[in-house]
Amino acid sequence: MRILQVNQYYYPRGGADKYFLELSAALQAAGEEVAVFSMEHPRNLATIWSKYFISRLSFNEGQVIDRLKTPGRVLYSLETKKKFTKLVKDFKPEVIHIHNIYHHLSPSLLDVAAKFKIPVVMHLHDYKLICPNHTLFTKGAYCERCQGGRYYQCLKNRCVKNSILGSALAMIEMYFHHNLLKIYENRVTKFIAPSQFMKETVTRFGQDPQKIVTIYNPFNIEPSANQTDLPAKTSDSYFLYFGRLSEEKGLRTLVKAAALSGQKIKLAGIGPLKDELQRLAEFKKAPVEFLGFQEGNKLVNLITSAQAVIIPSVWAENMPLSLLEALSLGKIVIASRIGGLPEIVKEAYNGWLFEPNNEDDLASKMKLANSLTTDKYQQMTQAAQSSVAQLTLKNHLEKIVNLYHQIITTSKN
Repeated sequence: MRILQVNQYYYPRGGADKYFLELSAALQAAGEEVAVFSMEHPRNLATIWSKYFISRLSFNEGQVIDRLKTPGRVLYSLETKKKFTKLVKDFKPEVIHIHNIYHHLSPSLLDVAAKFKIPVVMHLHDYKLICPNHTLFTKGAYCERCQGGRYYQCLKNRCVKNSILGSALAMIEMYFHHNLLKIYENRVTKFIAPSQFMKETVTRFGQDPQKIVTIYNPFNIEPSANQTDLPAKTSDSYFLYFGRLSEEKGLRTLVKAAALSGQKIKLAGIGPLKDELQRLAEFKKAPVEFLGFQEGNKLVNLITSAQAVIIPSVWAENMPLSLLEALSLGKIVIASRIGGLPEIVKEAYNGWLFEPNNEDDLASKMKLANSLTTDKYQQMTQAAQSSVAQLTLKNHLEKIVNLYHQIITTSKN
């Protein structure tokens, strides 16, 4: 089977990019023919397909020329259409799997797929299909103001980096793609939702539920990092958060909960909220240690040595890899009751849920975790692993390949 994987970045920048790279590699290892399409970037991995990549466009570091190119790239890129056409003609894919394509790549490539009658699978890594700023989060809270196609709410509330121009462009993009062209609705054969919450949410916003299939993300821990024995409960333990230090992650609540409970917290990650969080921890006299960016075996060791992993998000997390990785390593997870998190985290079974933005509730759950007997702790760590035992890359790959075969067969009939 010839499969064309498409994503805006060809290096592990974020969770969606890591998934795209791991899936592409897994498909190749399984004997499938895989080509990739992306954007040029100095951090890109080496690939024979880079000659087809479109020019780099940077929104954060770009020069004047980038700002001039932005509207065309966001709305409908002719460069993308031309280079994607060349790749499709040369590779002749049987199915196209797109990931994050908005802004940097443009959905103009979907018209190419339609022209050559190639079925398209779109992975919903975030909420861009229904939300101009792709997070369903603005002004520090969960947001559904744009439901019913009221995309003007994005401009009204300056939902994109509090910028009038950025918010206006995102608003226009949504009206152009969904109301005028209906390009995603008409050109995508199937959508993959990594959580039932995602499927229900985009359906509530007007997407056809018959075109959406729920397939949970897999976890992919390197074999060398797997633990043969589940970690024991220790008296000198800590709670761990690992990920980006940013507004939507609810980390102010975590710092305040640490101060209330007296429980030690380690934060592994970097991001724009770091300085503010350090000042807050100092002011609250919270026992919080900032570790900076961690990866590989160092991160795995941090996870396995923690009392529990905390995911305090205030945005509707879809199905974060951090959740699946933590559970697969036998970690109890304390998570916000929001998004797809409650689909996996079950009360007093493999963790606890707390109300987003509620430091008192979080602090009480941290105390509960700390008060577990050794037997109950071991029982919950075993349950943590069991709850994601089927979410392996092997099982995930089988579901994805079956979906490919299904839509290829359907498209030929």
